[in-house]
Formats: sequence, C-alpha cells, structure tokens
Amino acid sequence: MAAAASQNPAHGLFENFLQAQQCKEVLSSFQDLCMCLGLEPGGRLSLYHKLKAELNYWNAKSLWAKLDKRASHPVYEQGKACANTQCLVVGAGPCGLRTAVELALLGARVVLVEKRTKFSRHNVLHLWPFTIQDLRGLGAKKFYGRFCTGTLDHISIRQLQLLLLKVALLLGVEIHWGVSFTGLLPPSHKGIGWRAELQPSPPDQLAQYEFDVLISAAGGKFIPEGFSVREMRGKLAIGITANFVNGRTVAETQVPEISGVARIYNQSFFQSLFKATGIDLENIVYYKDDTHYFVMTAKKQSLLRLGVLRQDFADTEQLLGRDNIAPEALHRFARAAADFATHGKLGNLEFACDARGRPDVAAFDFTTMTRAESAARVQEKHGARVLLELVGDCLVEPFWPLGTGVARGFLAAFDAAWTVKLWAKGTQPLEVLAERESLYQLLSQTSPENMHRNITQYTLDPASRYPNLNLRSVTPQQVRDLYDVEAKELERRRSDKTDSRKLPTPGLVGTQEELLLWCQKQTAGYPGVQVTNFSSSWADGQALCALIHRLRPNLLDLSTVQGAGALETTARAVKLAEQELGIAPVIPPQVLVAGSDPLGLIAYLSQFYSAFGKTAQSPGMVTQLSTGTANAVLFLSKLQRTLQRKRSQENGEEGSGKKPCIEMSSPTEPIILQPVTPPNPLPADQEAEDGDSCALCGERLYILERICADGRFFHRSCFHCHSCEAPLWPEGYRQHPGDGHFYCLLHFPQSTNQNVDDGAPKDQEPPSKNEDMEATAVSPTTPTASQEMEDPAKLPSRKLIRLSSPERRWLSSLNFNPEAEVEGPPKPPRSCSALAHQALEDSFGGWGMPGKTLPLNVLSPPQDLLSSVASAVEEEDDKDPSSSEEEEDTVEEDLVLTSAVEQTLLSIAKNSGTMEKYPTWRQTLLRRAKEEEMKRFCKAQAIQRRLDEIEATLRELEGEGKRLELALRSQTSSPEQEKKLWMEKLLNLVQRKNDLVAEEADLMITVQELGLEEKQWQLDQELRSYMDRKDTLKTATEKQKEEQMLKQLLDVVKQRDALIRFRDECRLSELAQGTGDQG
Repeated sequence: MAAAASQNPAHGLFENFLQAQQCKEVLSSFQDLCMCLGLEPGGRLSLYHKLKAELNYWNAKSLWAKLDKRASHPVYEQGKACANTQCLVVGAGPCGLRTAVELALLGARVVLVEKRTKFSRHNVLHLWPFTIQDLRGLGAKKFYGRFCTGTLDHISIRQLQLLLLKVALLLGVEIHWGVSFTGLLPPSHKGIGWRAELQPSPPDQLAQYEFDVLISAAGGKFIPEGFSVREMRGKLAIGITANFVNGRTVAETQVPEISGVARIYNQSFFQSLFKATGIDLENIVYYKDDTHYFVMTAKKQSLLRLGVLRQDFADTEQLLGRDNIAPEALHRFARAAADFATHGKLGNLEFACDARGRPDVAAFDFTTMTRAESAARVQEKHGARVLLELVGDCLVEPFWPLGTGVARGFLAAFDAAWTVKLWAKGTQPLEVLAERESLYQLLSQTSPENMHRNITQYTLDPASRYPNLNLRSVTPQQVRDLYDVEAKELERRRSDKTDSRKLPTPGLVGTQEELLLWCQKQTAGYPGVQVTNFSSSWADGQALCALIHRLRPNLLDLSTVQGAGALETTARAVKLAEQELGIAPVIPPQVLVAGSDPLGLIAYLSQFYSAFGKTAQSPGMVTQLSTGTANAVLFLSKLQRTLQRKRSQENGEEGSGKKPCIEMSSPTEPIILQPVTPPNPLPADQEAEDGDSCALCGERLYILERICADGRFFHRSCFHCHSCEAPLWPEGYRQHPGDGHFYCLLHFPQSTNQNVDDGAPKDQEPPSKNEDMEATAVSPTTPTASQEMEDPAKLPSRKLIRLSSPERRWLSSLNFNPEAEVEGPPKPPRSCSALAHQALEDSFGGWGMPGKTLPLNVLSPPQDLLSSVASAVEEEDDKDPSSSEEEEDTVEEDLVLTSAVEQTLLSIAKNSGTMEKYPTWRQTLLRRAKEEEMKRFCKAQAIQRRLDEIEATLRELEGEGKRLELALRSQTSSPEQEKKLWMEKLLNLVQRKNDLVAEEADLMITVQELGLEEKQWQLDQELRSYMDRKDTLKTATEKQKEEQMLKQLLDVVKQRDALIRFRDECRLSELAQGTGDQG
C-alpha cells in the first residue's frame, strides 16, 4: 500500500500538505495538489468530494472517515442547510477558521480574508475537554501528531491555526491573504447586495463578492460599525509572556508543566520567589508545545525595582510603552522567573523568535477587558439584508488566566453558525437576533462543569451543549434596536429603552425620609427613645441600642446600658454592631455623640437598612444571617479576631491557653456589654476630628472613602500593603510593631530584627548575583518549611498535581473490587476529575500506612469511590476507537511522577485487576487530576479579577461621592429640591458601595477556602513524611515537630469546618427568605 502511495504523485503532495508546518507551505502544497488533480481551490463541499474520490489510500481514507462522520450529522442536512448562503469571514484566527469550517459543512459559500501572511504566535492555549474532542473529530492528529497526547490539554496558537486552515481548505473555503477588511459597502440600488471594502486593492472577483452574512473574527481591536462595547475595568494588571526554544531533549520532557499556581492560595512559592530573585508575581503558568511557554502577572513595583520599567506613569499606555520598557531587564526578569519555577532544569533558556525575528517576550496590559453589548445585528437597505455576527476576542475579550478564550470562542463559533442556519431558512430577522442574544447570555457563564457531560454528542444545536437552555430568554421586542433598516430612526427607541434584565436591588434606601421612617418604626416603643432626626436623637446612644435590640433581641441586655454615659453607650453599641451584625463603623462614637455629622450617620444607618430592611418587620423576625453586607463581612470579622487572639497566645500576650474557636452561632443569652477601650486612644484635641482625617495620610476623609480597621479610619487607597501596595482585606493583613506600617501576610517581616526600608523588608530585597546563584529554587508546590527539616533526603519530592484534602481523602479507601458492586457503576459526579489525584496524594489511611488517631472529619472517607473511578475510566474507554489507535501511535507525554507515587499506582492497579480491565486507567486518572488543578487555578484567578474590578468600581464611587458630599456640606443657596436630589444620589452610592463590599467579603471567604485547602495539603505532605517512619526511628525533635504539625492540621480543619457551616447557614437563610417571599 505504501508503494502504491509513493507511485502516485498526488499522494505524495497530499502527505506534504498534511505535514506542512508553515502557512506558506500549507498554501503552496495545497495549490500543487489541486493542480495535480485538475481542481480549483475553494469550490465549496464539491471540492472535498472530488478530493476524496481521487485520494483513496489508507492515510487519506482515515482522514476522510473522520470528516465524513462529522459532515453526516443531521444538523448539516448533507451540506444543503445553507446551500444558497454567501458568507464572508474576517480573520484567520482560531475562532474565525473554526466558524468557516462549520459554515462550509453547512454548504455555504465561505470566503475568508486575513490581513497577515503567516502564523507566528507561539503562545499556548488551554483546551477544555470538549475542544479536544472537537478537534480530534476534525482529524487534528493527522495534521499534528503530538496533539493532546497523554495528559496534554493545550496547543500553541500557531499549530491550532495550521490544522484548522488545512481543514478549511479541504472543505472548499476560499482564503485570501494580505487583505484587510475596512468596512461594509451597502447596496446603492435594488438588485445588488452587500459588499466589503478591502485594502489593498483586492482582485475583482473578491471586490465584487456579495454576501448575506458577515462574521467578524478580527480580534478585540476591530469591531464593525454599529456594535457597542462595554469595558470591564479592574486594577492595573501587567502580564508577561515568554517563549523559549524547546529542544525536545530528554531532560526537557521530564520537567513538569505548571497548569497554574496563584498567590491567592499558595503564598509560600511566591514568598520564596521574591526572596531568591526579587520578582513579585500574582500567578504563573508553564506549558510545553513548540516552545516552552510561560505567562505570568507581575507587580508594577517589582518591575520598577528591577529596572524592567524605566519610569512610573499613571497612564497605562505610557507605562507599558516601548520606550519605557528596558528589553534586557525584561529578558532577565522572564528568564529568572522561568528558571526558578522549573528548578533550573530547562538549562540555558534561549528565547524563541517572534514574527519580526526578535526574542518572543512581551509585557501587556489586561487591566481593561471588553465585551460586546450584542452578538449580532441585521442591516437592510434597498431590500438587501445582511446578518453581522461577532466571534472570538471581538465578542468577548478573554481573561487569559482562566484559559477560557479558545473554548468560549469555539462555542461562539458554533452559536454563530447555528444562527446562520436559521437565517438561511428564512426566519424573521428579529427572531434570529432574539435567539442569538439568548445564546450570548449563556456564553460568559459556561464552564466544563455546567455544560452537558457527553462531549461526544456536541453539535451546532445549542441543546446538545447547554443544559436548561432557554432560547426565549430574550424576546424579539428587546432586540428591535439591533435591526437597522434604511431610513429608520432608532435613537428614540434607544433612549427610551429599558433593560428588563436588571432587577431592582432589595432594601434600597430611596430617600432620607424613608430611612428616617424605617428607623422610627424599628425604635418605636423603647422608653426614652424618640427618633426625629439624624443628629441629636442618636447622641445618647439609646436609639442605636434600641435598633440593635429590635433587630437581634438576644444580642443585647438593655438594662446594662441604663445610666451609662452617652459616649460609653455609643461606643459599646458601635462595637457590638460591628462584631455581631457585620456593620462597619462610618463615623467614630465621639462624632456620633456630638451629632456633628448627619451625613456620616445617614451612611452608617443605611447599612442597617441594606442588611435588614427587607426582613426586619417585628422583633425576632431577623434571621441569624441576613442578606446584604452583614453575613460575609461578619464572618470575616470573627475570623480575623480569632486569628488575632491565636497570634496573641502564640506570642505570650495571653496566658489563658484557651484554644481559639470560630463560633458562627448566635449566643443564647443576651450580651452584657463591657466598657470599651479604644485600641489606640487619641489625644483629646484630636477626638472630634478622628472620623474626618485618615489615620495614615492625615488628609480629609470623605464618607465613601472610609474604611475602618482596628478602630481607626483610613482611605481605601491608603489602606494597602506598605511593601507591594496591594489592597488589604480583612484577615489578610498585619501591622508591624516596629514601624507601625500595615503589610499583607506575604510581605509581613517575619523576624523581629528585620528592618523595613522603602516599603520592602531588607531580607526581601533582590539578592546579589552570588546569592542568586546559591538560592535554591522552590517548586510551586513545595513549601519552604519542608526545606528546614532535619532529614530532607527522606522527604518525597513534591509534584505539580494538587487537589484538596477532602478530595484526596475520598480516595483513601480505594477498593478496586468489581465483585463488591452489585449494581452497575453510576456516572461519576462533576468533581470526578478530582478523584484521580486523590489516589496519588491521600495522606492518611489506606495503602498500608501507619495508623494514627485523628479526628473523624480528617480521616473518614466515603465508601463509594470505586464506582466513580471506574465510571471515569470507562468514559475514557468509550471514546472513538480511532482516537484510541491514534493515542497508541504517539509517544505519551504524561506528568512527571515520583517513583513512590508511580509504584503506588502500579500496585493498586495490579492488585485490583484494574490494569487488565481498564488499559487507559493511568492516563485517565492523571488527565482528570490535571483538569482539577486547572479548575482551582481558574477559580482563584476569576476571584482575583473580580476583586480588582470591585476595587476599580469603588474608586469611581468614591470620586462621585466626594463631589456630592462637598456639594451637600457647602453653605450654598441651592434649592432644597436640588439638595434632596443630591442626598438621594449619595444614598444610592452608599448602597452600591455596601453591595460591592458584601460581594468582596463573600469572595474573600472563597479565598479563605482555597488558602485553607492549600495549607491543609501542605501539612498533609509534611506530616506524612514523619508518619511513614517508625516511631522508634524518630528523634525527639522530629516527634515534637510531628505533634506541632498535627495541631496545626486540626486548627486548619476546624477553620474549614467553620467555613462549611457558614456556607450552609447562608443557603438555609436564603431558602427561608425565598419561602417567606413566596408566601
């Protein structure tokens, strides 16, 4: 057969086409192939059928089998669904090419224009499982043999473009290179259609091409006229990408990849990186493909200190402009980070070259992400209609750490092609637009976990991909402004348009009078309390105590405040509201007693209304965890106080020896308030101004700028880490007793003899060259504490795969005994990807490890593991047989495991018979483990991004609130109606701030969960290194360390249990409130 193929010149040309690795080679080899066969490129699906008839040898047949299987799906109607549709696709990126392939399979004539003439982007894209399955179905491994072998789940942009380009050419897509799309040319009269304005001068055939559909996939910088874009702005975020030459040596293949490690849950790695190199990062990812690809988010101060940025500018474009970046310093920065993250095992890191022949390393800004307001539009003129659609980055600019770009880009391509099919059927334009926008609403919410499980059944039909699909969530009436008809004035409708998707915020304070009326109702009936204003009525503190008692009667014994002084009573009530209700102070008690700041009091009381205004109608009706700011903020406040007490005990400041415990339940007996002593008493002449000036900078403090910490008030912009300037969050900071500055936990000086200079501890300054050479690289998963043990040689080396301890405990009772299962194994849960890694990393029980007496919540594993793992492996075995054959034909590139873990896996498989029953068990477990690791990284990065967006939004609110507050406080002769309007706006801003603070606190609880998972995993590993040894072989020091680690592990477990209880109580509260609302 091979000899026959070699005798046919067309077969050789086809092989050259399959193996071509440059864009020009692909085009030239395909042109030669068509000339040899007497065919013309770009003949729609008829070209594909002719090629299939001419090329019938074994290698071509296997490719045709895959493409035929895809094309035979009923959704394509045998290539006749869009037979009369003319399409123009702008952009030959992955999403543009993927859309062109789907349109070609539908039978449409597809013309694609691309301004570039070659593919040169080495950056690597993370692939979701369905994208891997989708590309395999298009014959990806025929074009790129190393495609996703073993546990690989990524591909370089260049390779992805090449394989999609080859598929598009085979399916008859016409491709024109070096042609730029500059705009639409509407028909000048009836009888002609829409055309494109192209540069430079295109061929006549292309210039006269009339189309019904335009797909824009030209990237975020080009969006066709008529589409509006919304910006999502966060804090300054500087990304750095670096591509190093991959020599594919044995040593290089043994270096494990880093699917993602984030500072938000693994601070030890970044602390070690900073100490060794002076580099301060938020995250880092490392993939291997054509190159060694690294991408990271760097701190601006670190880039300035290391000379990467020459000067500091407020303007981002100027800051990251070419003139302000020192290339050599940037190269050193990228090399040092890559070398540290890989233990220096990649050897001499040589940069790959970009399209211009320069080192492929770059700094970019992703502070602002863009998102189109709509996914499609329709324009009509002289009776000719054109459907305009967006896909790829011009639809939704991806946030790179999430690895969602190509996956959601492919989903958008499928949705766009589905819309074209509706368009070709003659569906009314408004119906088409309504369905497209309904699908677009789902796009940003998609993840591998909330899509249909059976990825082999994904098609153009959205119902095959999205569960709980509602194609009528957007009505035709809502998209009328997306249908642009000739001489039709839409401005009136746009101005009158209301967004029906926005729901009013419950508990929103409308006016000052409404807030006063609510306070009067809540304090009615209490002796000596009469609320008539926002000044003198609250001066004695009785009204505030009455309000707290009405909301939570079991919190306060009113008899204890009778006869107390006004300042003492007010201070007690403010502290109780903060500690038990989660209401942050806005003004100090002294100002509240003086009644000198009604605006501040209104802002303070609005927090009560936001948190309890909807539910508090009578005493005792408020649930323990009410909606609004109180719940998450309250939990973080209690967690912070618990940890502060623990630190005090460890430092000998408290001698009680009582173990700290986070209590989420409310006390059963009313609290008898004790006198309050401010943590840092101020001089008498400063007390009155305490709430008006920042405790750090001393400048004027406006209402929306205020944040209270440790009894003092700061600007949010001032309350940041003195070293890295990152915003500080509850439970995430400490104040240095020596210099008085606040630090995040990562940069807090650890020893008492450390001096702080210029915002960075001296031991954290960039080391000298000699020190840098001697610094020991720590992997992202290796805690620094393990390096300080007495016998590091006996510790198992840490590998990259990581999962939480509860997930690992789930596999601790591995029982691969099929006979024990009476019924067939059920389908695995969504977290089955996590189960794989648990078998590798379980810390206690199982596998013949020494027994230890530990709490049940640490050691007790469920007994239903086998069915989940077996089902997961069976899912892999149920794949297309051709895919399995392809896997066997390629060299598997799995994650690097230690010998101990490898032997554990082998012994489990052999003893249980799994090796014979499920041949791909190892690959399946590792792939699932890697997916879970990526899931955790994406979750952390999504949280970080949202926190940054909240911070940016709060800054905008502060600026607007400052202007309103100045107007209200100024002695002007403005009309009362105007002042009333200003007050309503200020209350609205306070409400929005409260909502953002509540969301921020909720995100921080998720951060706590991730951090505790990582900490428990590290303690598990360190503790196992001792438990693996017999007690008779341990020294006294080792036994002491083991006991200390066990206590630390129990503390972490208690904290995680507290978080779980908090989440459960929140859910029960929401269910109870929802039931009450329905009733």
